Amino acid sequence: MKLLSTVYVREHRAKVGHRRGSLTVTGEAGTTRVPLESIDSVILLGRGQVTADALAACTERGVRVASLKRNGALRFVCGGPMGGNVHLRTAQHAAAADETQSLDVARRFVAAKLRNSRFVVERWARDADGILSEMLHRRAEAIRERLARIGAAVNGDQLRGIEGDAARLYFNSVGQVLADSPLQFAARTRRPPRDPVNAALSYSYGLLTTELVGALDAVGLDYQVGFLHRARSGRPSLALDLAEEFRPVCDRFVVTLVRRRQIGPDDFERVPGGAVYLNDAGRPRFLERWEEHREQALRHAALERSVERWALPTVQATLLARHLRGDLPVYPPFVLS
Repeated sequence: MKLLSTVYVREHRAKVGHRRGSLTVTGEAGTTRVPLESIDSVILLGRGQVTADALAACTERGVRVASLKRNGALRFVCGGPMGGNVHLRTAQHAAAADETQSLDVARRFVAAKLRNSRFVVERWARDADGILSEMLHRRAEAIRERLARIGAAVNGDQLRGIEGDAARLYFNSVGQVLADSPLQFAARTRRPPRDPVNAALSYSYGLLTTELVGALDAVGLDYQVGFLHRARSGRPSLALDLAEEFRPVCDRFVVTLVRRRQIGPDDFERVPGGAVYLNDAGRPRFLERWEEHREQALRHAALERSVERWALPTVQATLLARHLRGDLPVYPPFVLS
């Protein structure tokens, strides 16, 4: 059973305070009280304010506070003192600095992403008819061929090249699947997203990244020191590494929303410069479906059982920590089955 939840603060003028063990969220519609013991994170989706007392209370109870930009990118995240122990983080830093070990872990992130991408495309192919089904099957086979090349990558640049080539094939499949939908998709664009589908994809990735930052922090890993994404000031590199495994799951979620017409053109706005974002009406609808998505159970091939989607970031962060400590000979990524 899921006991904790996320509080999404959407209003730009909202103020988050603290009173007697509860957060108070004050906006145009009034004040809402949320007991701190019932939540695990607060995500600011606009430019709301958080008082120092509220931040202190959240960090004291281990409630993560994060802020997302309009395109879903992480603006900032803060939580309590880092968990785990220094020996785990020392092992992580040593593994990231060792080219051989770093490449081995990075390969597993990319292999999982490609396997999951192929799984999703094959599922779309089975649900399609005629020429579309044939095209999607060919795309899935082409992704499988890129997957087979991962073992031959001798450095991170080659590995990222294989991943990028497979991503191009994969997003071509997304465009084919959405060809007859109200929202068209031609290619992956970001910083900024240039169409509604890209806006929804970026937003889902941002929400996912906040989950992964919290999961990594909770088990004591440094979410800024990655293997596939090299360390860069301000970038949650390890969270982005783990996100690779889950991106096809997010993509399938967004494609399903579009095909079922659960989001549409009226849920987005175009701003000067050509960027497209979810609007004030679209964000609540998207978040409602996102929370439903997080409650779904997915089959975890390595664990040989189903795990709720909301728990998967913590599961993978724990498995990675166990590998870096030496308890597991290899890191078992999340693979759809």
